[in-house]
Amino acid sequence: QVQLVESGGGLAQPGGSLRLSCAASGSIFSAAAMAWYRQAPGKQRELVATTRGGRTDYSDSVKGRFTISRDNVKNTVYLQMNSLKPEDTAVYYCNANGRTAGGTKFDYWGQGTQVTVSS
Repeated sequence: QVQLVESGGGLAQPGGSLRLSCAASGSIFSAAAMAWYRQAPGKQRELVATTRGGRTDYSDSVKGRFTISRDNVKNTVYLQMNSLKPEDTAVYYCNANGRTAGGTKFDYWGQGTQVTVSS
């Protein structure tokens, strides 16, 4: 059983910073593509950033402001969020997806952490 536990959300002022963490239990972390999604009230969940095999990708809305990184020793993925804007307000979700060594697909989600950007 794999669990993803997010932390680091909270309230930030516009222009401020927050760092989200997602700790993964289980043995799939090194095989997984890790991603951060977010969902604002009344909107669909959107992909924010991904990291896989040393490559990182970002949505246009966060490019240049957010940085995704991973620590394969600590089984943790991070999302450093700088220059925050009110429109970044959302519940942020961690996702792990990929295939096990045996070829079985997996796709796990964390419980979400609230980020609110407001003065």
